[in-house]
Amino acid sequence: MDTPPLMTKLREGDEQAFRELVSQFRDRVFNTALGLLQHHENAEDITQEVFIEIFRSIPRFRGECSLSTWIYRITVRKSLEQIRRGNRSKRSGILFSIFGREDHLNVPSENPFFHPGVLLENKQRSAILFGAIAMLPLTQRTAFTLHKVEGLSQSEIAGVMKTSVSSVESLIVRAKRKLKEILSDYYEKNER
Repeated sequence: MDTPPLMTKLREGDEQAFRELVSQFRDRVFNTALGLLQHHENAEDITQEVFIEIFRSIPRFRGECSLSTWIYRITVRKSLEQIRRGNRSKRSGILFSIFGREDHLNVPSENPFFHPGVLLENKQRSAILFGAIAMLPLTQRTAFTLHKVEGLSQSEIAGVMKTSVSSVESLIVRAKRKLKEILSDYYEKNER
């Protein structure tokens, strides 16, 4: 995966080596972006952006971390940038509607998010869980998604997020606590 011959070929601009890299990481990049963004089209766009950036910056990759960690970093950064852009759009959409320019209002989709890897009988519970995950602060959402959805170890997540393992552990614990609170509130309100 992170073999020196592949890196050498990538740095030399070898198209076949780049295709191989895309083939190896495409699903992981898409799934990570999808888990963070919870929107298929945006995850597809981010996946393209990630591989464009990799293609442009591979000559400057110094190998201070593994290739997979570097790719996850780019994916997370681009996904979080997209989330922040979306949040700014929502705020400006509210301002437009206040000032009577509703034609520019950016209204979020009311459709629940269904992850493609979830079995049909679990789709409703999955939509509720992903809705709760979307309510987490971005750092908690990132650590939780990388750990629980992507299956990365806390050490790998620390490398991706450029933080310590203990910080990642704390983020995951706080995310679980917050999710438990959100979901218990949801179920209390909806079981009546």
